[in-house]
Amino acid sequence: MAAASAPRALTHNPAVRIAADLRAEIAARGTFPPGETSFSAGRTHRMATDPLPVLLEAYERYGPVLSVRVLHRLQVFLLGPEANHFVTVSGAENFVWREGGMGELEPLLGDGLLTTDGAYHRRARLAMLPAFHRDHVAGQVQMMVDETEAALSHWAPRSTIDVYAWARQLAMRIAMRALLGLDPDDGDTGATAAREFERALHFYGTEYPLRVLRGPGSPWWRMHRARAVLDAIVLGEIERRRRGDGEGDDVLSMLLGAADEQGNPLSDREVRDQAVTLLFAGHDTSTSTISFLLHELAGHPHELALLVAEQDEVLGSSPPGAADLTGRMPRLEMVLDEVLRLYPPAWIGPRRSVTDFELHGVHVPGGAFVNYCSWASHRLPEVFSDPESFSPDRFAPERKAALPKGAYVPFGGGSRTCIGMRFGQMEVKAVATLVLQRFGLELLPGRTMSVRQMPTLSPRGGLRMTVRERAR
Repeated sequence: MAAASAPRALTHNPAVRIAADLRAEIAARGTFPPGETSFSAGRTHRMATDPLPVLLEAYERYGPVLSVRVLHRLQVFLLGPEANHFVTVSGAENFVWREGGMGELEPLLGDGLLTTDGAYHRRARLAMLPAFHRDHVAGQVQMMVDETEAALSHWAPRSTIDVYAWARQLAMRIAMRALLGLDPDDGDTGATAAREFERALHFYGTEYPLRVLRGPGSPWWRMHRARAVLDAIVLGEIERRRRGDGEGDDVLSMLLGAADEQGNPLSDREVRDQAVTLLFAGHDTSTSTISFLLHELAGHPHELALLVAEQDEVLGSSPPGAADLTGRMPRLEMVLDEVLRLYPPAWIGPRRSVTDFELHGVHVPGGAFVNYCSWASHRLPEVFSDPESFSPDRFAPERKAALPKGAYVPFGGGSRTCIGMRFGQMEVKAVATLVLQRFGLELLPGRTMSVRQMPTLSPRGGLRMTVRERAR
């Protein structure tokens, strides 16, 4: 049987896309849920810079199915456990990713797991699953430990560091080794790939008015120049390994040996697109979660003391192994769950509906831009009491098991649950454990952290903290 055909090409011409959005809205006029439907420059700015209050206020006013106009586009938001479960599991077949919002990533990622649907997506996901089997992930823990210990060797008590920048560099090094098998210290391909990927990714963190510009010197132009350099490195590495010139236990090697259910291997372009997609998804989300976890613990000494006591009992002064990080430290699991509740890195799940549907008695038209939002849903007081507080005990095993379906979705759900979830959780736990074994971290006096949300949740302007010797 032939491999699934490649997805239809997308246009990234801003004028063409705006016109298409407006035509689709006109065709469905009068059938959208109630909400904030008029054009508002102020609301558009708030959605771009601080969307959580906008969505929570709209939820209080209109209920779990509502409309919000952002710039020219009327978008539907579905909030709460039932909505999350409907989009990710029970009604998932009625939504597409590529034509929703995830296609925005296609210029950098290509046709990877995040930007494709249907048979093409299923074929690639099945071929990639062995690379994220628990045994393979466990085999990467020593590399994570080695990289973290090297990164911590530069810390000194009483110094001030940007924890976010530190974690970002560390997560990129881990991703380069685990995913692409490249050495970030080689001064050549590994270092260049890391640098150019960061340059390309910067496009998605720029303000929207700048992202629509084209031509020399624009963010779009710089992103494509960086992608060209990155592609040359990745495709060159693929060609080298196809010749049999080196192989390893990294994900790139496994993708080159992968095949779908019919025995068809992935093409070079498919391997490239999936590898770069994993680089994006893994490095950005891990960076943010490590940063938010250390921030919350610094602000909650009692929770920090409980976690440190647990790891001292389990590990002593020894570094963690895979077995330690998968079940032997339940307090660590609870802390991580609570951090991901408050700050789910992939905070929004943009989709496009295929046909009309109804949820909570509210009609939504086919072709509508539809979003579920874990960030807002995780902060609904009827689901999580005192939702703004940092309370890991709410994820004690019996309480977590009692949550309704769809209440907690930091990694999505259903057949499209994040494929790298296990790897990301292992990385965050390994890094956090090693940091807390050696040091204490203090928040800077008078500094309040705010959150930016593009392309994933992260501390706005970084996260500067003071390093202390760990109290024994």
